[in-house]
Amino acid sequence: MSLTTQIYLLDPKKLSPETIAVTFAKTSRSPQSFNEIANELSDEKSADFSEKWIVGYGHSSVAEHAVLHIAVENVSRLAVECLESNRLASYTEKSSRYQIWGLDHFYTPSEFSAAPLADLYDRTCRRLFVNYEKAVDTVKAYLEQTCSKNENESDAAFRMRIRTRCADVCRYYLPACSLANLGMTINARALEHAICKMLSHPLKEVQHIGRQIKQVSQENVPTLVKYADRNECDLRIAQDFVAGAKKLGLASADQGTDWLSVVSSDAAGEERVLAALLVRFGECSFKQAFAAVSQMPPAEKRALAAAFLGRLGNHDLPLRELEYAGLTVDLLLDQGAYFELKRHRMMTQTPQRFTANLGYAVPRLIAEAGLLDDFVSDMEEVKQVYETLAKANPEAAAYILPNAFNRRVLLEMNLRSARHFIRLRSAPNAHFAIRRVAQRLADEAQARFPLFSDYLAPEPGETWQSVSSEYFTRNF
Repeated sequence: MSLTTQIYLLDPKKLSPETIAVTFAKTSRSPQSFNEIANELSDEKSADFSEKWIVGYGHSSVAEHAVLHIAVENVSRLAVECLESNRLASYTEKSSRYQIWGLDHFYTPSEFSAAPLADLYDRTCRRLFVNYEKAVDTVKAYLEQTCSKNENESDAAFRMRIRTRCADVCRYYLPACSLANLGMTINARALEHAICKMLSHPLKEVQHIGRQIKQVSQENVPTLVKYADRNECDLRIAQDFVAGAKKLGLASADQGTDWLSVVSSDAAGEERVLAALLVRFGECSFKQAFAAVSQMPPAEKRALAAAFLGRLGNHDLPLRELEYAGLTVDLLLDQGAYFELKRHRMMTQTPQRFTANLGYAVPRLIAEAGLLDDFVSDMEEVKQVYETLAKANPEAAAYILPNAFNRRVLLEMNLRSARHFIRLRSAPNAHFAIRRVAQRLADEAQARFPLFSDYLAPEPGETWQSVSSEYFTRNF
């Protein structure tokens, strides 16, 4: 009998995520079709199967077939950081570019629920939000007076352009306690890890969110996240390394000599990429291919690089062999820009705790609109308040810090993810703070990988130096 190829969807309206996961799991041992397997399952049978095979025997990959769409509303942007730190998930969050925050749209942590810290925290937040609202009105009026419509630009498009530019600079006032909504799509295996991470987090808000997510998730995947709990190993590692940093005298802030520095790169990265391509399309070992590429004259290497990347269009992704070369970057950037950087989760990112110790950025438009003195006064006051709060709780003190304050992040990236970041974040519609990072990263990557220089190029028209000069009066 001839078997016919069939492709169809398992209906999530009829089947729970856990039942879908079990249906896919059982195909490894059952000759039945997926529909036949699913029709024989109930939620109870699916739970029993999950308990035995996924939990009992450790076949955790099965849980990846159960996908949940979780709506998280009115949590702090500091908590969003933890939620979005999970690589294998998709997120969409409230945008500081397209939305304006209300005066009371901030979270008050239970860590500062008692006087006098509660009063100090609340007073500081309210001042920031009042001045944020004032800045929105002032900057908008300034732009309407100084900007003119582009040729063939509609009134609606002009108003949107003004609003976007206004929001792009006024976001520097918004503290990490600003409330946000977040949509998260994640499979049950990754979700279990995410819940464990949240339950192990030092902030009480994040722990609470973790418990709530676990509770609502169990309504659809009762077995797959049932055993998610605090990770004592992670907690002990954090405690040991905090103590170790203090013992070594590494607990104080170090701004360094430059805001972006390449701390390591793959000296033979270009040859490794080309050799890997020869392995893919030839029949040789990597050792043979690498030796051959290493002996090639520069012109032949350039020809291979052009054959690899020269045909790429705007919507084409390079082959994964570009991942065989990479670099490590020590980066300082403002918190607003970090919120965009953290979306690039294919990079390995190690963010430092958010503090007031690494200075803050001042957008030039704030100064041009006549708000410079007020802005600096606000940031200096916040710094003092942060220092007071940090004495009681250094983790929760970060809630008070606006997007203007700088953050240190260590990045490990291969050239494929570097290329994607550079292309996306150097585009004209990207925020100027992240464009500056993309332009600088492009310079550093091109210098270290000249064979691929053309393919690591940012969008033309500006440099990181010109972005710094045009959009900032101060960066640190």
